[in-house]
Amino acid sequence: MSAADLLEQGRQLLDAGAGNEAMACFRQALEQGESAEGWLLLAEAQIEAGLTGQAHVSIASGLNLDGDAVDLHYLLGDLYLAENKNAEALATYRKIIELEPREADAWVSLAMAYVNVDDLDAAAECGNKALEIDPESTFALSALGDIHAALGAADQAIRYLEQALALEPDNPQPYFSLADIYYDKDDLPQAEKLCLQGLELDPGTASGYLLLGHICLDQDRIQESVDNYRQFLRLETSPAAKQIRDEVAAVIEGLR
Repeated sequence: MSAADLLEQGRQLLDAGAGNEAMACFRQALEQGESAEGWLLLAEAQIEAGLTGQAHVSIASGLNLDGDAVDLHYLLGDLYLAENKNAEALATYRKIIELEPREADAWVSLAMAYVNVDDLDAAAECGNKALEIDPESTFALSALGDIHAALGAADQAIRYLEQALALEPDNPQPYFSLADIYYDKDDLPQAEKLCLQGLELDPGTASGYLLLGHICLDQDRIQESVDNYRQFLRLETSPAAKQIRDEVAAVIEGLR
């Protein structure tokens, strides 16, 4: 089987949830001939399997072959962001913009990295730049919604998020962001409605169950709250979420 066939087979296996088999295909393809694409696919599979250390090695190998491979830089930036290595994430997204100045998604990713370091003004500036490049970018609109929510500009945040949903009604993330805003406004029925809409589109979103747990708890629906918190704990396994996981586990224990 050719390297191209092995990469395609690996993609199909990865899409089917067979990560180990996919990684085996990608490694076989790379043995036949290294390529930036092969290292990218292997790194994606490794990240999905939680093998982030190995993913860093694969990304570095791919960038050694093609230092201008934007997809590899994106993957590296997203990995840094997930690891809370914010300085590294900022530098990586800036590298993408250096390579492709009108890459709207890179501006949005840079905005998210600025959010992580609490530089909301810089985040908003980057989000606006992305929207200038692509006025119909739901990624940019959603990010600007989250940024303005963090800035305390709830009405502006709602407008951005509603624009995102108008363009892409099947995107679950704006529903969760809107639910957060309405929760903060103490509009629990609207927050719950939006949260459930998001979970209907993506039942695997851990943060949705966390918010739903809070909503139910605030309405003294104790068992529903516990059930949602438990679902959050089942889905949220990131080491970066240890503190919130511990807090939720303590709340569940206190509600028994």
